[in-house]
Amino acid sequence: MERHIVASFLYPLRSGGRLSRWLIGVPLVALLPICFPFVFGFAVACVRSAACDPAAPPPSWRVSRRLLADGAWTALQAAALTAPFAAGAWLLAAGLSEVWRPAADAFLDAALAWIAALTIAALPWGVLMLLVVPPTLARFAITGRPADLVAVGWIAACIRERYAQWNLVLVAVTTAWALAAGCLALLGVGVVAGAFYAILVSAHACAALAPDRTAG
Repeated sequence: MERHIVASFLYPLRSGGRLSRWLIGVPLVALLPICFPFVFGFAVACVRSAACDPAAPPPSWRVSRRLLADGAWTALQAAALTAPFAAGAWLLAAGLSEVWRPAADAFLDAALAWIAALTIAALPWGVLMLLVVPPTLARFAITGRPADLVAVGWIAACIRERYAQWNLVLVAVTTAWALAAGCLALLGVGVVAGAFYAILVSAHACAALAPDRTAG
């Protein structure tokens, strides 16, 4: 399992159409609000490929009905998990802006209220995403059943029976996104390229939780 997680960080750099994969993937991530079915669908394809053969490179970009369907369903899952926290942040920001005016300036006070509200909402949102997405995405990638994206029983069973694996997957996912936000941008690679790198690392790591894999 430890070797699988280490391999996850090398997964985006494996040969096999590497340049074309990045030339397509990075612009799609940059246009994520309108291209999310392609990006999310490709992430599911990467999970499926890595679950079948962890040593294989990421698959090539091929627009298909399954890729778009997978992207739409996983985007719907992400939206459903995010919407309550977005609504809560909006209500909290509106309330804070009415009673909290540290800068005595309408614009700055509103901005500070939004920063505080988003910071408060981000932690429970992140915990929920890490709890739900890795095991359900791994199962959905194998079965293709949208119902598996809300399989609460599978989440509980996965954490209970494969706790060490699940923990290592979370470490890989959070580390990859920390690199995307920090080190990769600092090195001049760019936040967008870093986000695409983190998506590929996360997909490979999540494949360790696929239902047809064994521990180790």
